[in-house]
Amino acid sequence: MSCNTACRFWSRLGGVLAVLISSSAAAGAEELRIGFLAPTTGIFAQIGKDMVDGFQMYLDEVRNDFAGAQVKFIVEDEQGKPDTAVTKARKLVLQDKVQAFVGGLLASTGYALAPVSTSESIYIIPVAASDDLTQRDAGKFPYLIRTGWTSSQPSHPFGQWACDQGYKKIAAIGADYAFGYEVIGGFQKAFENCGGHIIQKLWPPLGTKDFGPYIPTLKQDADAIFTLMAGPMSLQFPKQLAAAGNKKPVLGGGTSYDEFVLPAMGDEVLGHVSALQYSAALDTPKNAEFVKKYRAKYGKVPSYYSETNYTTALMIHEVLKRNNGKWPGGPEFIKQLSAMKFDTLRGPVSFDDLRNPVQNIYIKKIERKKMFGYDKDELWNAVIKTYPNVSQFGQFNRAEFLKQPVYSRDFPPCKFCE
Repeated sequence: MSCNTACRFWSRLGGVLAVLISSSAAAGAEELRIGFLAPTTGIFAQIGKDMVDGFQMYLDEVRNDFAGAQVKFIVEDEQGKPDTAVTKARKLVLQDKVQAFVGGLLASTGYALAPVSTSESIYIIPVAASDDLTQRDAGKFPYLIRTGWTSSQPSHPFGQWACDQGYKKIAAIGADYAFGYEVIGGFQKAFENCGGHIIQKLWPPLGTKDFGPYIPTLKQDADAIFTLMAGPMSLQFPKQLAAAGNKKPVLGGGTSYDEFVLPAMGDEVLGHVSALQYSAALDTPKNAEFVKKYRAKYGKVPSYYSETNYTTALMIHEVLKRNNGKWPGGPEFIKQLSAMKFDTLRGPVSFDDLRNPVQNIYIKKIERKKMFGYDKDELWNAVIKTYPNVSQFGQFNRAEFLKQPVYSRDFPPCKFCE
C-alpha cells in the first residue's frame, strides 16, 4: 500500500471514528424536555408567536445545548383558553414526560395550570401574571416558579407616579377578567394610598371590539383615564377613544401598549404612559443588541412576551450549567433558580422567597423617535422613570398586604364611585 493510499485510509478511518464517537456522546447526552404552552391560533396568536419566538431565539443561539443537555422543545397551542391549556399541560406531563412546562398567557390560565405542576414536571411562568400564585397560594403550589411578573407589580409604583404628577381623579376601564382586576386593583390601591380617587371602574368583556357603549360613559370630571386591555383590544380601544374626541391624559397597564401591538398603532397614542418591567426602548448595550438581532430574525421589534421567554430560557440554561448539564430534579431546580441573580435584558432580576422576581419597573411614554440606528421615526415606549428593585408588594408592608383579599372586580371597593 502506498503512502498516499495509506494516508487516505487512515484519514477516512479517523473521520469515521470521530463521527461514531460524536454520535455516541450525543446519544449519551441528557435530554431536557421542555413543554411550552402558548396561543398559536385564535385572537391571541400574535402574542403566542412572540412567546415562542423569544424562547426559540435563545435555543437557536445555543443550538439547543444547555451545558451538554439537548433541549427537546415541545410547543402546544393553548388557544388562550384555560381549560385547553390544562388539557395540553397534562399531555406534556403524562405523555411527553417533560421535566418542566413553561408558558400560559392569561392570568386565569396561570391559576388553572398551577395544580398540574408536580415535583416531576414543574411549572415555570414567564407570562401568566396571576398575583396569588406567588402570594397567598404560594404554599399550595411549591412546584412552580415565576420568571415574569405579577399583574399588580408594575401598578404599585405606577399609582404613586400618578399622584406625583398631580392627578386627583382617575376613571378606570379594563378587560373583565383576573388580569384586568389585578392590574387595575394594584393601581387603585397605590393611587388611593397617596390621596388619589378612582371615581369609576368599567369592565368590557375580554375580546370586546366595539367600545361605543363604554367610552361615552367615562366620567367627564376625571383628570385622566387608566386603561388595561389585552390582545386586539389594546389596538382598538385607543383608536376609538381618540375618534370620540378624548383630550384627557391616558395611562395604561403595560400590555395596553406593549410592542406586540405598538407598531400597528398611530399618533393617537402619542403621550400615553404605561408601566412594565421591560421596554424595547431600554437604551442599554445589552438590549440594543437584542432588539437588533430579534428584528433581523423576525422582522419586528421584540415585545415583552419575546423578552420574558428569551430570559426564561437563559435562566433555565444557567441552572443547567451549575449542574453540568444534568437536570437536578424539580424541587432542587426551583431552589437553585430562586437563589440566583441575573443581569437580564430588562435589568437586574432576583427572586423573593415566594418565587417571584424582584426587578425594575419602568414608566414609559410613547414617543415617535429614531433608536438603535434605525433610520426612520417610529413609535417607542421611551423610559421616563425607573423604579429599581420592585417586589410584588411594592411600597406596601408584606404582612399587611397578604391579609387583604386578592385584587378582584370588587376589591378594592370603588368607594369614590358615584
